[in-house]
Amino acid sequence: AVLHPRAIEDERVLLQEGWHYEIDKPDEPLTYKGVVFNEMKGVYSSPDSLLARAAQQATFPDNTYGVDSGGDPLAIPTLDFEGFKDFHGEFYHPANSRVFFYGDDPVADRLALLDSYLADFNAIDPNSKVGIQRKLDLSSKPRVVEKFPAPPEAPGGAEGGAKKGQNMVQVNWLLNEEAMGAKEQLTLAVLDYLLMGTSSSDLRKALTDSQLGNEVIGGGLSDELSQATFSAGLKGVKPEDVPKVEALIEAALDKFALKGPDASAVEAAINSIEFSLREFNTGSFPRGLSFMLGAMSQWIYDRDPLSGLRFEAPLAELKAELARGEPVFADMVKALLLENKHKVSVEMVPDASLESEQTAAELAELAAIKASMSPEELERAIQTTADLKAAQARHDTEEELATIPSLSKADLARQGLELPFSESTELGAKVLRHDVPSNGILYADVGLDLTLLDAEDLPLVGLLSRCLTQTGTSKEDETALSRRIGARTGGVYGSTFSGVVVPEDNSVAEGDEIVHRLFVRGKVVKAQPGELFDIVSDVLTSAKLDNQKRIVEMLKESVSGLESNLVASGHAYASTRLSAPHSLAGALGEATGGISSLLALRATLEMAEKDFPRLQARLERMRAALLRRGSLLLNLSGDAATLEAAEPEVAKFLEAFPEGAAEVPPASERLPGGGKG
Repeated sequence: AVLHPRAIEDERVLLQEGWHYEIDKPDEPLTYKGVVFNEMKGVYSSPDSLLARAAQQATFPDNTYGVDSGGDPLAIPTLDFEGFKDFHGEFYHPANSRVFFYGDDPVADRLALLDSYLADFNAIDPNSKVGIQRKLDLSSKPRVVEKFPAPPEAPGGAEGGAKKGQNMVQVNWLLNEEAMGAKEQLTLAVLDYLLMGTSSSDLRKALTDSQLGNEVIGGGLSDELSQATFSAGLKGVKPEDVPKVEALIEAALDKFALKGPDASAVEAAINSIEFSLREFNTGSFPRGLSFMLGAMSQWIYDRDPLSGLRFEAPLAELKAELARGEPVFADMVKALLLENKHKVSVEMVPDASLESEQTAAELAELAAIKASMSPEELERAIQTTADLKAAQARHDTEEELATIPSLSKADLARQGLELPFSESTELGAKVLRHDVPSNGILYADVGLDLTLLDAEDLPLVGLLSRCLTQTGTSKEDETALSRRIGARTGGVYGSTFSGVVVPEDNSVAEGDEIVHRLFVRGKVVKAQPGELFDIVSDVLTSAKLDNQKRIVEMLKESVSGLESNLVASGHAYASTRLSAPHSLAGALGEATGGISSLLALRATLEMAEKDFPRLQARLERMRAALLRRGSLLLNLSGDAATLEAAEPEVAKFLEAFPEGAAEVPPASERLPGGGKG
């Protein structure tokens, strides 16, 4: 599929997957069609994608990264079959590949397998090296201003966008010309955590607290390209506030460089990154592929592939510098950001007429192309359309289907993977334990039963989940809590889970018997389980639900994120909406993640700004309903020694957990959609 694809032998592949003129009759208009062409038009309807593109092109004006890698819909129709084949022949060649094996199979077998793929090729020298973007003095360069399409009836329209503040602004730096060393890369990763890694990180917090926008953007450090960049900004900004955002970023970095980071913030950042490096938990993702991707981050740029996997020596060196009191992070901010003149600001401006103008321009272009066609060319376009549609409708032959790699029953294990599992009821709570290899790390999930909530509260579940770890507790503010989590654990976060209960006979579930839980998940080393359970107990029982400022900020971020997702994934929201009337599970999906959820969050944001005590009372009521030991689920995973070491802390946690209120009616009687399966 890569080295010998049908795409370079059959032009119809390019016509279908790339682009083609489509026309059925001579009197019909000419149109563009193609899978990638349509996908990229969708990408360019997304403000976030347009911002990322504009920022990268402005940051890399002179090398490959300044070129649109996905394909500009305006340029895609210039690609012909010969150019497509030539590009494949040069770059999709073994000489331009990296081969990675993982496992203990014999080396001779590996080489024989490679030879079966590569024997037909001769060596070439592909011109695939990414050129270096030299640092430029862009200090006098004006802000780059680009437009993004926005419908006038929605926030972001021509007038509405200017009134409500829908501009986006992002400041971007190119950090290096030559490759960074391992210690410099690790130091930069820690600095990124200090500046942007959590809601309490210095730069992110300054942007959020400013109230100049709805959501922090940019993401901080980006190091997957051959040269690293750093970006930060805000979306939902009033046009007149754009310069204020740029000045705020500069001021926050100046303050960081002058005072340096707080010692507790450094401890949390170092611990969090070191925990992640040592744990190397890939979840359901294959470990071998994770090793490969780590190696590829350096290997594809002709650097040492193993340098992307080693961390002990650079980590020890960084810790030694910090122990000597060296201003490592302040100096790096000065050198890479404050004194770096390769800095460019990008502003995105909503334009209600842009989409219609682009559509009109495309139609005019196609009309001109059709008018320039000879009768023979027009007939060929009609025939090509007919041939392509016929090929798409044709069923593959048995011979063609046989060429597709497939699994047989013999390739599958007769027994499914069964993880060690035990279940017990302790003080009324259900406790699950999994004795699995964990390198001395305890994984704990504390699950609250969301079916105890009333239907009107379901859209607030996501907000409550964030409040638990991002508003502080009765003991500490949100910054101190974030640093405590980072310094004492491998992370604590909230998430929701919903699913349909599968009948015992494995028949098709109707969707009206559901599991819906809010989980607080965390991980900690074997020696410190008490630290984790203390934090979980604090956030569950005493999260500051009266923190109006932070709750308003989170609601603005959530509304902004859902509105962006609606533009990019409207089909998914439509599917969720259509599922809502047919089952309790469908209604739940719509209430917590559909268009209804967006509408409810907009109303909640207004309530938070104008009548916060009412919102606080709802959140307090939700928490009180959920804190019931009898409906608690505690899920523990770790090796036997780690689970045993955690037992005293598990017992203390359960004993201190609130017993909660009386029983409530079943979810099917209280939530929308119940009984409609």
